[in-house]
Amino acid sequence: MNSPMSPLLLYLSLLFSLITTIISFHHRRRHVISGPPTYPLIGCLISFYKNRRRLLDWYTTLLSQSPTNTIIITRLGARRTIVTANPSNVEYILKTNFPNYPKGKPFTDILGDFLGYGIFNVDGDAWRAQRKLVSHEFTARSLKEFFITTLEEEVEKELIPMMERLAENEKAVDLQELLRRLTFNMVCRVSLGVERCCLDPKEPEQPLSKAFDAASTICARRGAAPLGVVWKVKRLLGVGSEKELKEAVGEVHKAVSEMIASKKEVMGNNNGDDKDLLSRLIAAGYEEVEIRDIVISLIMAGRDTTSAAMTWLFWLLSSHRGMESAVVEEATRAVTRMEGLEDMKLLKACLCESMRLYPPVVWDSKHAVVDDLLPDNTPVRAGDRVTYFPYGMGRMEGIWGKDWFEFRPERWFVDNEEKSCELKRVCPYKYPIFQAGPRVCLGKEMAFVQMTYVVASILRRFEIRPVSQKRPVYVPLLTAHMAGGLNVVVKRRCQSKTETR
Repeated sequence: MNSPMSPLLLYLSLLFSLITTIISFHHRRRHVISGPPTYPLIGCLISFYKNRRRLLDWYTTLLSQSPTNTIIITRLGARRTIVTANPSNVEYILKTNFPNYPKGKPFTDILGDFLGYGIFNVDGDAWRAQRKLVSHEFTARSLKEFFITTLEEEVEKELIPMMERLAENEKAVDLQELLRRLTFNMVCRVSLGVERCCLDPKEPEQPLSKAFDAASTICARRGAAPLGVVWKVKRLLGVGSEKELKEAVGEVHKAVSEMIASKKEVMGNNNGDDKDLLSRLIAAGYEEVEIRDIVISLIMAGRDTTSAAMTWLFWLLSSHRGMESAVVEEATRAVTRMEGLEDMKLLKACLCESMRLYPPVVWDSKHAVVDDLLPDNTPVRAGDRVTYFPYGMGRMEGIWGKDWFEFRPERWFVDNEEKSCELKRVCPYKYPIFQAGPRVCLGKEMAFVQMTYVVASILRRFEIRPVSQKRPVYVPLLTAHMAGGLNVVVKRRCQSKTETR
């Protein structure tokens, strides 16, 4: 015979089961969709503001604690943002479902005043047309030969004599600034066909270079602002940093437009050649504003990324003298000039390892067109900002192992030893330093050639010793750099080590 309490017990049992199911669901959901403490209306604005000066490490910690290496950031005044260090998600965003993840209007708004409609700031047909044009030019044999010739001239006739003068007095010099001027010279000569500026960091910086710095810095701060509406109001009123940005962009536009006009005049008089990229764009019939925006994008991409990578490598090698000696020995054995670059595999591994820890571009964002679901089951809403995070990816134990924090170039070799002489083919979605998929960096090959040649040329001849033993501060702007530069003393390397050159 049933107890009169049975219906009540049954009800309570069902209620308990329902509550358990809900708790279990939210427990699983909490593990799938991780992120900082979030509150109604304001989202994670409090945590974001508290960690605004250490966003990279904050994001990295949150990602490492997430089972899927993905987090969701919601905060007042900003779009819902999904940040991922999951290679499967990165491949899905950059290749598998590429059409659903363009740069998007929010991104182009941030950089639009500076980059206009250049290749790095457009989507759709405009991007495809520019990509096709630039890809054709970058693969042209004549441009590659011009790049190699220009690189040799800049290094052998300008950089090395400059280093010799520095070694004579052994006074401190900002190596980061010196390398930035070198790469700026390179990109200006190859892209614009214009003469170089002085490499000596003690000499005044070229106005165009200063304007680039100011514009890129302010645009980067737009993207990292806790409340995006602030910079929009300042732009509307023409005050503060937005006033500075307008002036800097005006300086850049004016300088590049003058170069275009000058180049057209030279080409019209049949007095010039078409080796540089600007001449090729003019010959292709592009409008002046479009040429200007393409050139500005290429200068920004080629100027600071390679110099930043080389700067961090020099610092890392100075902290790992055994590896530095091995790289010097390799560079000394290699044939001089360009012929021996392919043999410098240890140096390439060092560059890859340096960029793993200190990527020139910290993160890259896309904006979803329609609702979607990432491979790790993170839901995406139309309009969400979806960010993959190379800095954090280089610090994920699941990708690089428990020794991820160590500078170990040997991890880039087959069998985990540099003696194997065979470099690994690392999945670009685990190491998206040069992006991947349809938007993969067109200048990747040239960047490695330039970095390898410059670093080897310096190390064969000189010792680079930082003045301070403190760890440099990594600053994430549009391209990352060392705060305050890298002050070093340059010394001639012992002749016996370089006599086989």
